[in-house]
Amino acid sequence: MWARRWMWIAWPAFLLAAVLEMVVFAVVDPGDLHWFGQPVTLSREAVYTLAFFVFWGVTMASSTLTTLLSMSPFEVNRCPVPEDQRPKDCARKGSCG
Repeated sequence: MWARRWMWIAWPAFLLAAVLEMVVFAVVDPGDLHWFGQPVTLSREAVYTLAFFVFWGVTMASSTLTTLLSMSPFEVNRCPVPEDQRPKDCARKGSCG
């Protein structure tokens, strides 16, 4: 189940990062970038790569937040330990649900 959720997060984020990369670098030339007043000394390919991973990370954070907010109360509050394996002093007595 978690593998499916990670694909719900990673794949759309990857696609959006690719689109953002194309849109941003259609307008911005990596050779003209400055960081704290100094020109960026990285190659164009390095700037493209770093920007892609930054875009991907930001869009993954957004997708993760959306996925977490879409979880039902049962998914959030359920006990991960089966009832017969819980410690005797477990606060959740009875069934999870």
